[in-house]
Amino acid sequence: MNILILSAGTRNKVVQYFKKELGGGGRVIATDCSNLAPAVYEADKFYLVPRISEPGYLDVILDICKKEKIDGVFSLIDPELSLLAKEKEKFLAIGTCPVVSPYELVETCFDKNQMYRLLCRMGIPTGKCYVEKEEFYRDVEKGEISYPVFVKPVKGSASININKVYGKKEIEVLFDLYDDLMIQEYMDGTEYGADVYVDMVSGKCTSIFIKKKIKMRAGETDKSVSVKDEKLFGLIQGFAETCGFCGMIDIDIFKIGEVYYISEVNPRFGGGYPHAYECGVNMPAQVIRNLEGSNNPVSIGAYKTGVCMMKYNEIMIKDMEDTEIIG
Repeated sequence: MNILILSAGTRNKVVQYFKKELGGGGRVIATDCSNLAPAVYEADKFYLVPRISEPGYLDVILDICKKEKIDGVFSLIDPELSLLAKEKEKFLAIGTCPVVSPYELVETCFDKNQMYRLLCRMGIPTGKCYVEKEEFYRDVEKGEISYPVFVKPVKGSASININKVYGKKEIEVLFDLYDDLMIQEYMDGTEYGADVYVDMVSGKCTSIFIKKKIKMRAGETDKSVSVKDEKLFGLIQGFAETCGFCGMIDIDIFKIGEVYYISEVNPRFGGGYPHAYECGVNMPAQVIRNLEGSNNPVSIGAYKTGVCMMKYNEIMIKDMEDTEIIG
């Protein structure tokens, strides 16, 4: 069993976990466009590849899959998920299974307005969103929404260009400066994250890990504590299975009063996934079982509450005196 992890970046733990679960029964190969991406040095082998936007990138990855006899491939960054999903048949044709949700669903996840509309159609509580600022102004006048609100890109990640604004003047300035913005209701509540796995064989949601977020940094969970709530388990399970997600999902949630609101969905490993793994929610093992053709038992909420994750900085030192450094 050989696994290819694309755009490994700084996600050392994910590489380590897959190596551990393979237990010598296969290899983990990693790629990145920079040889200063520390996670690639955790893999059994790594490839320095072009940026995903460069012509021929897909052919490079397909060649690696053929050369290394890759059984399963997944990416750790958002833009690459659409590529994997769209070109899934090309990977399957050479015996490699992309661990990714369907293309249309991936695209919906990365378009915050489309995700908002999907959640509304499903009757799932979510914060109001506006792509037309005049519609937002009308709802402010009617008292249906109030400041502050967030102004953010319709398509974006890692909290880039997200602004909390308190009035019309700020909105006008931002909409003049940037294209493809939206206005999103400010969710004044407790923030949670969910690491979810949907079985690639059965289509059933087999794992859900919920963490209460204590501190965020650069759009990722920095400190969190494990919690359980059967109501939230049910909401997530129904949502994930009905939509048809596949593999790993990261979901952002707010709780206001007694109501849970789904905010955003990332169809990949989230930055805080190590918290789930260290609590026993073993998604790498589930991926491997699926790639072997077996389904996973449903084991939602099989972890201890009150376990905290605290990220801290670490460094990797490599002697690269005779190597061209590509940042």
